Amino acid sequence: MARLRRFEGHRYLGRRDQMVFYDTDADDQATELAEADRTLDLTGHNLLQAFAPDTPAEARNRGFRPWAN
Repeated sequence: MARLRRFEGHRYLGRRDQMVFYDTDADDQATELAEADRTLDLTGHNLLQAFAPDTPAEARNRGFRPWAN
């Protein structure tokens, strides 16, 4: 699955409304995030966050927790 537009260079993306981060290299997580962006316009409402460095540890440092199905 392709990564979200504007975030092609980032593997881990966080949803600010739920404080959850997704691994966009995992198909199930990428699919769920893309569907949420389509239905809720997360990008348009500035509710997505990329991390630098692009690691799970950095996402957790910023208060995000891993996505769980």
